[in-house]
Amino acid sequence: MTAPSAPSVPSAPSRIAVVTGASSGIGAATARQLAAAGYRVVLTARRKDRIEALAEEINAAGHQAAAYALDVTDRAAVDEFATAFKTVGVLVNNAGGALGADPVATGDPADWRQMYETNVIGTLNVTQALLPALTASGDGTVVVLSSTAGHGTYEGGGGYVAAKHAEHVLAETLRLEIVGMPVRVIEIAPGMVKTDEFALTRFGGDTEKAAKVYAGVAEPLTADDVADTITWAITRPSHVNIDLLVVRPRAQASNTKIHRES
Repeated sequence: MTAPSAPSVPSAPSRIAVVTGASSGIGAATARQLAAAGYRVVLTARRKDRIEALAEEINAAGHQAAAYALDVTDRAAVDEFATAFKTVGVLVNNAGGALGADPVATGDPADWRQMYETNVIGTLNVTQALLPALTASGDGTVVVLSSTAGHGTYEGGGGYVAAKHAEHVLAETLRLEIVGMPVRVIEIAPGMVKTDEFALTRFGGDTEKAAKVYAGVAEPLTADDVADTITWAITRPSHVNIDLLVVRPRAQASNTKIHRES
C-alpha cells in the first residue's frame, strides 16, 4: 500500500507566498496558515491598517509576514508591486466578493461591473504580473479562489455567478496554456462559508439579510476550514496538482439544496 504524500516544505526560491484580499476572512486565515507552514507571506489588500496588524500578529508568532496596500483592479499599482520580486513561490488570488442579490431583470450594472473587475480582472492583473516570478522560482503555484457559484447558478446570484464562472475559466485556461512550465494552477471552490464580512458586504451592511443566509445551518464552513484546504493543496509535492477542489459544509448538498434546522 502506497503511503500518502507528505506535506511539501517550501524551498528557498519558492518560499514567498502572496495573498490578495488578506485583510479579513479567508485571505487572513490563509495567510496565517501559510506562514505557519513555513512561507514568508506578503499580505495585500486595500485596507492598510488591517494587513499591517495581521503582519504584526504573524511576526509576533515567530513567522514571517509583510504588508503591502494594494488594489488588485489598479493595473499600474499591481505592476509596480510585482517589481519587488525576482521569485515568488505561491500566489493566492483571494480578493473578490459579491454585491447584491437582485434578479437579472433588475440587477445594478454597476454591481455587476465591480464584481467582474474585482473577481476576474483583479485575478488576471496579479496573475499576469507575478507569473514571471512564479516561473522563475522553478516551483510556482497559482491558487484561484473561486466558488461553487462558478460551477452552478442560483436565482438572485447572476452577477456573482457570472464573475465566478469567468474566474473558473481563467484558471482552467491558464492551466492548459502553461502546461510544461514549473507552475501549478489550483482552483479551490468553497460553498457556504460564514465570515464576518462576505454576506454583510453583499447586502450593503444589512445585518438582517446577512443573517438569513446562514439561518438554521448548524455548521457552515469557516474561513479556517477553507484556509486549511488551500494550504493542504499548496503543500502537496510539486508533481501533484489539485486542479479543482470543491468544499462545502455537510449541510449543503448544492447551491440551492441546504439543510436548515428549525
